[in-house]
Amino acid sequence: MIQHPIRPVYDTGSEILILGSFPSVKSREAGFFYGHPQNRYWKVLAAIFDEKVPQSVQEKREFLLRNHVAVWDVIQSCDIVGSSDSSIKNVVANNLSEILEAAPIRQIYVNGRKAEQLYHKYIQPQIGREAVCLPSTSPANAAWSLERLVEAWRVVRDSA
Repeated sequence: MIQHPIRPVYDTGSEILILGSFPSVKSREAGFFYGHPQNRYWKVLAAIFDEKVPQSVQEKREFLLRNHVAVWDVIQSCDIVGSSDSSIKNVVANNLSEILEAAPIRQIYVNGRKAEQLYHKYIQPQIGREAVCLPSTSPANAAWSLERLVEAWRVVRDSA
């Protein structure tokens, strides 16, 4: 069983919450969300908010808060092989009340189908809020070009 090692990013100005499934090996090593160099998350967010791609953990944290975006994952702990979402078993979900009580979250998004599936199973019944599924920024989602991802993810900026 692997515990989620990264604290959520949010503050009292966060209006958008983006949830992934569980941090990849690279993210766990980096100690921050979307740490795999091939994951397009930071490029997509930088494009939709018309900013430079943040590089350091500190820049990424400041970028998120400046744009009113909170980030966390659906899973608190699970069994997982490497970074493979399809291998996830024995899920314990995160408790989102920490974020939802502190921040005026207007919209929840999930990054990819696995996060959506887990959200519907574990989180939505607890909090009663829908989440909008966005196409995964993972390099495994090769069918989606960076340009297509940016277009699909523009709803995040429009709701912020």
